[in-house]
Amino acid sequence: MPMPTDVKIIDLMMGIPGEDNSGWYDFIKPLLMDDESRKLFSMPAQYMFKDIPKAGKQDDYIQYTIAQMDKHHIERAMIGIDDHMAVHLEALRRYPQRFFASYEANPNRGMEEVRKIRRLHKEHGIKAVTGFPSGLLPQVPINDKKWYPLYATCVDLDIPCCLCVGVPGPRLPLEPQKVEHLDEVCWFFPELKVVMRHGAEPWTDLAWKLMLKYPNLYYSTSAFAPKFYPQEIVQFANTRGADKIMYAGYFPMGLSLDRIFKDMPEVPFRDEVWPKFLRENAVRAFKLDA
Repeated sequence: MPMPTDVKIIDLMMGIPGEDNSGWYDFIKPLLMDDESRKLFSMPAQYMFKDIPKAGKQDDYIQYTIAQMDKHHIERAMIGIDDHMAVHLEALRRYPQRFFASYEANPNRGMEEVRKIRRLHKEHGIKAVTGFPSGLLPQVPINDKKWYPLYATCVDLDIPCCLCVGVPGPRLPLEPQKVEHLDEVCWFFPELKVVMRHGAEPWTDLAWKLMLKYPNLYYSTSAFAPKFYPQEIVQFANTRGADKIMYAGYFPMGLSLDRIFKDMPEVPFRDEVWPKFLRENAVRAFKLDA
């Protein structure tokens, strides 16, 4: 069951680093209540990530990212974009065959956000909407009515919605990200493709049970080093869930690609699961051949 070396990998969570990424998490600061998170951590879940990647001084951070991808056989990566994210927009412009875009949405903005999703889809071809329910201010649970116009928009555009689920890494209330909330969403929006992000712990048994129940519910491995992939998820991929589990990294937010792919060969996926996990499932779910 060794990891194949001839698969052109698709990474469903990546960013372009800079010399100083300290501003990345400013949006979450109003929600943090403890002094350690507010004053000492460079990223809000630093207690979990001991070796946060540092790119150092680079002449071209986009080219640096491409070099990291090439080193680890990553053909394409999904990066978040917004109107103010000049470097990510430039990466998308310069390397359209290597990067594709997502947009992190805020359902508190109502119809303004619906219009923005449609505009970014038209202008930049976004392949997904993403969401961090516990990181919103105010927080918005996955099954809250504020999300429903955004879910309907994703159905109309035929793009997935990628949602953080499980206990959040930052010291924030977990209620908005309970995996059980997905049951209502997947029931009411059977056409909506939902991709779980960030582990679903400690409800991984419920996560795989819901994936078995709902055809359009998927799981990505974002923010987890491969040695910590939940056993229940690996077992599900090796049995009835081979078409449901997809690779997503966390570079440069918390994990280096060197760290990820140092651990990856030890994941006990079956031979037939590896190509689906590393590439094929993402191509199908995100319509990357379209």
